[in-house]
Amino acid sequence: MFPASRYSIQAHRCIRALKTVPADHAAPQLYTVVHRRTCSSVTTPRITTHYTIHPRDKDPRWEGVEMERFADEADVVIVGGGPAGLSAAIRLKQLANEQEKELRVCLVEKASQIGAHTLSGACLEPSALIELFPDWKERGAPLHTPVTEDVFSILTEKYRIPVPMLPGLPMNNHGNYIVRLGNFVRWLGEQAEELGVELYPGYAAAEDVFERGMELHAKVTMFGEGCHGHLAKQLYKQFNLRENCEPQTYAIGLKEVWTIDEKKWRPGRVEHSVGWPLNRNTYGGSFLYHLNEGEPLVALGFVVGLDYTNPYLSPFREFQRWKHHPFVAPTLEGGNRIAYGARALNEGGIQSIPKLTFPGGMLIGCSPGFMNVPKIKGTHTAMKSGMLAAESAFAKITDENLNSETTGLHVPEYAENLKKSWIWKELHAVRNIRPSFHNYFGLYGGMVYTGIFYWVLRGKEPWTLKHCGLDSAQLKPAKDCTPIEYPKPDGKISFDLLSSVALSGTNHEGDQPAHLTLKDDSVPVARNLAIYDGPEQRFCPAGVYEYVPLETGEGMRLQINAQNCVHCKTCDIKDPSQNINWVVPEGSGGPAYNGM
Repeated sequence: MFPASRYSIQAHRCIRALKTVPADHAAPQLYTVVHRRTCSSVTTPRITTHYTIHPRDKDPRWEGVEMERFADEADVVIVGGGPAGLSAAIRLKQLANEQEKELRVCLVEKASQIGAHTLSGACLEPSALIELFPDWKERGAPLHTPVTEDVFSILTEKYRIPVPMLPGLPMNNHGNYIVRLGNFVRWLGEQAEELGVELYPGYAAAEDVFERGMELHAKVTMFGEGCHGHLAKQLYKQFNLRENCEPQTYAIGLKEVWTIDEKKWRPGRVEHSVGWPLNRNTYGGSFLYHLNEGEPLVALGFVVGLDYTNPYLSPFREFQRWKHHPFVAPTLEGGNRIAYGARALNEGGIQSIPKLTFPGGMLIGCSPGFMNVPKIKGTHTAMKSGMLAAESAFAKITDENLNSETTGLHVPEYAENLKKSWIWKELHAVRNIRPSFHNYFGLYGGMVYTGIFYWVLRGKEPWTLKHCGLDSAQLKPAKDCTPIEYPKPDGKISFDLLSSVALSGTNHEGDQPAHLTLKDDSVPVARNLAIYDGPEQRFCPAGVYEYVPLETGEGMRLQINAQNCVHCKTCDIKDPSQNINWVVPEGSGGPAYNGM
C-alpha cells in the first residue's frame, strides 16, 4: 500500500500512511486477477483477493502478521500532490511564516515522485499562480510557451470548418501558457519543500519484510486526490456529501507527446476541434499544442464525454482515428511519438460540486470537481481552491485555545469563501454549456446555445440546466446499437493499445492483490458481456480488461491485466453494473509520466 491508502473517518482525522513490501512469511501469495465466469452452471471461483473485499482479520493469508501501527502528529495532512494539494501546502506555510507560527504540514502522494501521475493538456491560465507566487518568473516556473495563435475547428470526415475565436469565448487562450503539467507540479513541489512542507511520495519495496505503516493524526485533512478519488468516494458516503448536488459527470482524456519535423513546428500555437470522428450526440473534442521547450514538441489529445451511449465506442481508437484527419495528419507525418497516457476529467461543473467540508476534513481541487469544462481548464481553479482551503483553515488550526492538538476541526468557512471567490463566478457563468449539448441536435445545438447565452449574456440566464444522471447508466444494450468498425493502426500515425501503454512507464508489482476489485465476480460475464458486449474492454485506455475463452471452450471469462492500469479511474466511472471498485495499489505503482 502507498501513503494514505486508507484512513479512519473519525473526528480526529487519522490518515494511515501504509507501506508494504513482500514477505515470504507474511504477505499472501499474490497473482494477477483473472475473472472466470461461464454462461453454464459452473460456480464462479473467488477472483478478487484485495483486503477491501476480503478483510485481513478474516483472511488466513494475513495470520500472524504484526498489525500494530506507530502514530505521529501534524497540524495539517494533505492527501494528493497535485496542483490543489501543493498550493494548499504552500499557502499554509506562507501564512505560518508571515505570522511566525509553528505549523507542521505533511503531504502524501501515491506516485513515486511528485508529478509522476500528473497528466493534462495543458494550457494553463496563470491567475492562481500569480496570486500564489507573484514572482513566479524569477522563481523559474516552467512556463516557457505563451499562447501566440488560437485555432478552433469543426471537423467533418475530410474537411475543416474554421470557427472564429472571438474575445470573451471560454476557449480563447490569450494570456495563457502551454505547459507540461507534470513539470509544473514538480516545480510546485520544490517550492513547497523550500517552505518546509514535508512531502511523502509513494515508497518502493525497501526490504524483505512486511512493515505496518504509520498513522498521521491531524487537526485538518485536505483531500486533493484528483478526479474520482478513492477516498473521496468513501467520504461522500460516510458524510452524505452528495445529498444536495447532481451526480458528477466525467470525460476521459487521452494524450500523446510527439517530436515533429521542425519545419512544421509553430511554438505557441493552440488548436482545438469538435466533430469528427464523433457523432453529433457524443460530447468530445481534441487539442494539439505546439510547445517551445528547445525541441519541436507537440502535445495532442482527445477527450470523450463518458455519458456516451454506444457500448461499441472505444475512446482510444477514436483518438487514433482522429490523428488521420487531413487537418491533423500532416503535422505528425515524419514525427516520433514519445509518450502516452490517459485520465478521467470532472465535467459536472457547479451543479455537481458536493458539500466541501465535514468534521476534520475538506475537499479540494479536482476531487470535488472545479474544472471549467468549456475552457478545458481546471488547474487554475484547483490551485485557488487549495489556497482558499488553507486560508480558511489557518486561523482555526493555529488557535491556541484548542483543547487537543489533534481535535478534528470543521471549517465551513472554506465553502463560504469559495462561493465568494472568482472560482464560483467563473463556474456559474458556464454552468449550462455542458448540459446544453443534451438535445436532439447534440453538438450543434450546444454550440448555438453557447453562442447565444454565454457570448451574449455571459451566463446570466435565470435557469440552470441539469445533466443526464450517472455516466454508468447511459449505455444502451448492444443489440440496440451499431458496432463501430475502426481502421487498423498504421504504426506511423496511429498505434495499437499495448505499444501505447508501454510509453506510459506503467508498472505494478505482480505479486500484489489486484487493485481493480469486483464486488461480485459473476457480474462481468452474466451482465456486462451479455447485455453490453463487454464495454470495459473498449472504454479502458490501457488494455486492462479483456474477455477471453474459457480453457474448456465453454463460455468466456474476464481477464484483468491490473499491471497495465494507468490510474485513470474510467472503469470505476463507466462500468454499467457499477461492479468495479478502483482502490489504491502499492506505493509507487502506476504510470511514470515525465512531464505529461
